[in-house]
Amino acid sequence: MSDLSYAEVSAKLQARWPESKIDPTLDRVRRLVELLGDPQKTYPVVHLTGTNGKTSTARMVDALLREAGLRTGRFTSPHLESVRERITLNGEPIEEQRFVEVYAEIAPYVDVVDSENEHPLSFFEVMTAMAFAAFADAPVDVAIVEVGLGGTWDSTNVADGIVSVITPVAVDHAHILGPDPVTIAKDKAGIIKPGGTAVISQQSLEVLEVLQRRAAEVGAQVAREGLEFGVTSRTVAVGGQLISIQGLGGTYEEIFLPLHGEYQAHNAATALAAVEALLGATAQTEGRIDNELVQAGFAEATSPGRLEVVRTSPTVIVDAAHNPHGAEATAAAVTEAFAFNPLIGVLGCMKDKDVYAILEAYEPIMETVVCTRNSFDRSMPAEELGEIAAEVFGEDRVLVRPKLIDAIDDAIRLAEENAIAMGTGGVLITGSVITAGEARTLLVRKQKGAPNPYEAGR
Repeated sequence: MSDLSYAEVSAKLQARWPESKIDPTLDRVRRLVELLGDPQKTYPVVHLTGTNGKTSTARMVDALLREAGLRTGRFTSPHLESVRERITLNGEPIEEQRFVEVYAEIAPYVDVVDSENEHPLSFFEVMTAMAFAAFADAPVDVAIVEVGLGGTWDSTNVADGIVSVITPVAVDHAHILGPDPVTIAKDKAGIIKPGGTAVISQQSLEVLEVLQRRAAEVGAQVAREGLEFGVTSRTVAVGGQLISIQGLGGTYEEIFLPLHGEYQAHNAATALAAVEALLGATAQTEGRIDNELVQAGFAEATSPGRLEVVRTSPTVIVDAAHNPHGAEATAAAVTEAFAFNPLIGVLGCMKDKDVYAILEAYEPIMETVVCTRNSFDRSMPAEELGEIAAEVFGEDRVLVRPKLIDAIDDAIRLAEENAIAMGTGGVLITGSVITAGEARTLLVRKQKGAPNPYEAGR
């Protein structure tokens, strides 16, 4: 039993190098997991990378594997509200007490590695080791591990995925990963390991060539969306969509997916193919998967902060899209799934993103955009975001509210007032995972009558 509290452990972790500070080496984290006995080698790993869709796909893989009777561990990032969300056991965030215990168990080894290196272990490196250790101790039957950034040099890459999943690759974190999808794909391809299976979502031809080349070099099998698997049909349904999928081991018909957007249907197909690859389902063998299992697994699929309705009358949606590719998918999904008139946007972005292109994606669907910021230092000041928004939307369609709570309140007011004559108003809060998470916390607390933790925020 540790004498530390959960708050103290969280503070110690946050005091380390942040996720935004990158040092491209696996030496420190490899040394740490070696001292821990290489826990990541004690269970099979499904490893995921890509630009968008990683967390949603990871959650779907998790749901399907649990439906198949397996005990799962899932490591994803970033979190929406609590750091414990990053480490889940059987679909549930690790408990506070266990989080503290795992930290206390690995802390002496963290100190050893810190003392041996010029730079101490980062927040993400320590979190990765905590996840691997927690999964080994549980123990889990399989771990679903999402990279933090890139692939080759991501600390999760000390694990060797039996199945490596690459969701759609686009431009994000260009100052770190590269200016174009092909360059970024070369880094992400590093998670494809010898003897494994690479499950590849729809990609541009150039990106697909990079990923296939890596698979050939290391002797990995390849399953490609649009060739070996894919979505064969989809229709919008109340609360989600009805999809049919051609998988690696058969066809799965009339599957209800309680998530909105065409991109989630593709995420579902990729998740199913990953599970089939892991469990050995092929066109020649039925494996452990049938239509009933797939229906039950996807029925339980959730994706918090991804087109998530957090309030009604008017409808308020939070979405974690934080780059142009994600914003375009979100805009299309909102248009397909909802009939808002008007739609009011609340946007809070990080200053290192292509904010202009994000705004361009939303301009056709938002009557007004309220520019704000979240509580992180990397958040773009609301005034600066407002100036860029005015170039895209025109000044008369832009409001600036530096406090997130004020931005949400004004957006809800505009949606209600304008809907009187025009129809059903809605609010979309987006631009960053942090913005989505903080908005989610604010709205849930507000509906419960609890004090808002961000009232005094920027």
